[in-house]
Amino acid sequence: MKSDISSKMKQSYFFIIWVVVGLVLMGSASVAFSATAKEIDVSVDATLERFSKEVPGADSFIRKAKGVLVFPQVIKVGIGIGGEYGEGALRIGGKSADYYSTMAASVGFQLGAQAKSIVIIFIKEDALKQFRNSDGWKAGVDGSVALISLGMGDSLDTTNVKDPIVAFVFGQKGLMYNLTLEGSKFTKLQR
Repeated sequence: MKSDISSKMKQSYFFIIWVVVGLVLMGSASVAFSATAKEIDVSVDATLERFSKEVPGADSFIRKAKGVLVFPQVIKVGIGIGGEYGEGALRIGGKSADYYSTMAASVGFQLGAQAKSIVIIFIKEDALKQFRNSDGWKAGVDGSVALISLGMGDSLDTTNVKDPIVAFVFGQKGLMYNLTLEGSKFTKLQR
């Protein structure tokens, strides 16, 4: 009986250490595995193409946008404690103006890992200006972001969306509970 408890405690410690090491590696990945501007641009182009194909009405949002922030791949890992990281580009007039990272941490009921693409569209010029002038902009604190979700067969109509900033999360690979952008921090990268 005592050896069963000891074995379970060792497994618990190993599990906790694995989670901590994973989160530390995720945080250091931003330094060690940073993509070049060209790599980010190629991924952003592919993501915008997928966005147009997978989200009916996406092109009308892109045409109306003052700026489009695209994160081709945001990796999220969580086992009670979670973290996510991704790099992307802010497109203005179809060209990359700046490069950004997104990072978030969370605590609560979550289990799994996923890769997702995020497209944030700035509809109003003043919202884009506030974002670009900030140092570490945080969704839900520095600006409200409306997360758009669609069911099968739904399409978008830009005349019905009045929010200054709208976001789309798509292309999830893997299953993860608790999909939100609240608390995500966006930081300008030097590329």
